[in-house]
Amino acid sequence: MPTLNDHIPVLLDELVVAFRLRMTDDAIEGHIETPPEHGLQRLEDGFEIDEVVSEYNILRSCIHDLADEHGLNLQGKPFHILNRVLDGAIGAAVQNYATQSARNVQQRREDYLAFVAHDLRTPLSAISLATRVLELSVTDQTTSLQTHQMLKSLHRNVHQLSALVANILDENTNLQTENGIKLVRRHIDLWPVVESLIIDLNPVAGTGSTKLNNQVPEDLTVYADANLLRRVLQNLIANAIQYTPRGDVTITACATSDGQAVECSVSDTGAGIPADMIDKVFDKFEGDPANGNGMGLGLTIFKTFVEAHGGAVSVDSVPGTGSVFRFTLPNY
Repeated sequence: MPTLNDHIPVLLDELVVAFRLRMTDDAIEGHIETPPEHGLQRLEDGFEIDEVVSEYNILRSCIHDLADEHGLNLQGKPFHILNRVLDGAIGAAVQNYATQSARNVQQRREDYLAFVAHDLRTPLSAISLATRVLELSVTDQTTSLQTHQMLKSLHRNVHQLSALVANILDENTNLQTENGIKLVRRHIDLWPVVESLIIDLNPVAGTGSTKLNNQVPEDLTVYADANLLRRVLQNLIANAIQYTPRGDVTITACATSDGQAVECSVSDTGAGIPADMIDKVFDKFEGDPANGNGMGLGLTIFKTFVEAHGGAVSVDSVPGTGSVFRFTLPNY
């Protein structure tokens, strides 16, 4: 892995050339080539920007000490050249460090926006379907004109929100997976979380054509971020519904044999996953091209959030029979 030590020989060679040619400031500026790589590497290593600067200043002190030991005079022009070379090296490294750091921040913001937009699609679909069911269940004889207008307004506004979410997803198709997720973990009763999701997603399940089954023990708790846990399960259940137009989707959970974690699973009796796609299901934008629904973000979000908890994900599937998605959440 590149470090300052890797760059010192080349940097010292550049310094020697600058000394010998008694380069001007403009010549020195075009002479320095190696430090930008060092700045990028230090960002990846988790260094602060002041630590990057300090490394070069330590090198500057070492050169002065070495010159003193050998009776060399670095005053005047040599002193100016030394400082210009090292200051130029610092500037190049810091510029690349800062530029890449800003890009990383922007990337995380865009990733977060894309993930939130994706998560909004499922509840919006449920609201839209529930509104449609209400519209079909009322009659002119039993419902006032005002109620009809309110239902139409609700349906119209949900449609507008869905369009906005779709636009956000379309504008973020080149995003990379979000990192650096902040967790607020606590012990959570899992059964109520699953039960509330089943109620919310029943309209998406077709009000009966797909049966959602909560088989989580009522006394089981998990140690997780409540919001992320709900999003994990929502994405898994919504994905299972999407590929199970008729059948069963079952949510289960149990403590692992060593008691160090809880393993959760969402199984379905749907279409299953082709063998040539099973290794790609967690890759971003690798949704089923034959299905045509979604952006392939749901399972990526699922994997990202589980791994942020220190857990792991897996999937087993038989085409034509169904799939089982599993994930573990450590108890620490």
